[in-house]
Amino acid sequence: MSERRVLVVEDEQTIAESIATRLRAEGFAVELAGTGPAAVAAFVADPHDLIVLDIMLPGYDGLEVCRRVQAVRAVPVLMLTARDAETDLLVGLAVGADDYLTKPFSMRELVARTHALLRRIDRAAELNAPAGDRFTIDDVEVSLTERRVWVSSDEVHLTRTEFELLVCLASRPRAVLPREQLLATVWGWTDGAGSRAVDSHIKALRRKVGGDRIRTVHGVGYAWESAR
Repeated sequence: MSERRVLVVEDEQTIAESIATRLRAEGFAVELAGTGPAAVAAFVADPHDLIVLDIMLPGYDGLEVCRRVQAVRAVPVLMLTARDAETDLLVGLAVGADDYLTKPFSMRELVARTHALLRRIDRAAELNAPAGDRFTIDDVEVSLTERRVWVSSDEVHLTRTEFELLVCLASRPRAVLPREQLLATVWGWTDGAGSRAVDSHIKALRRKVGGDRIRTVHGVGYAWESAR
């Protein structure tokens, strides 16, 4: 496999260089960008395999960077933020971020999240379903190969993580799936950490497909509601 290329977008030079040093030690080829415009220009010139993206940047912020790069080509994004407000996280997920870390974070965790995101991309490619493979549950139709979703015949645009969450839940209607199971299946995490990532993505998914379709089972996880 060719060397994976990571674009690190961070305006604090010390943090950027620390991230780059650690990722290079893990075998990644790393390019740095310190502003929003520089990040988009670097990605347009030669798209990377993954972006580590700070939300607070000069020029324009990480949310706008995420919007622009996803319009060029779908790419996994690990967003870094010093803010912990739910609104910021939901907006980041809505514009295409796959995961996030709140500063301060450990380099060990950042590396683990990076590897997990890339494993998800590899797994999705390996498990690509046959052409035309679709399923319908109530008024929700899902195309696995096209990675498209329609609700009441209207297409809704989901991020990679939202799509995988929807498939995981909707393929087992009414079954309660623990957060730990969702983390292992969708994110590839096996240590049980990161339940807030599940909660944040579920909230973002509900905003797109309807809040009453996904039931919260307090203290356990989530279930897809269905008339079946």
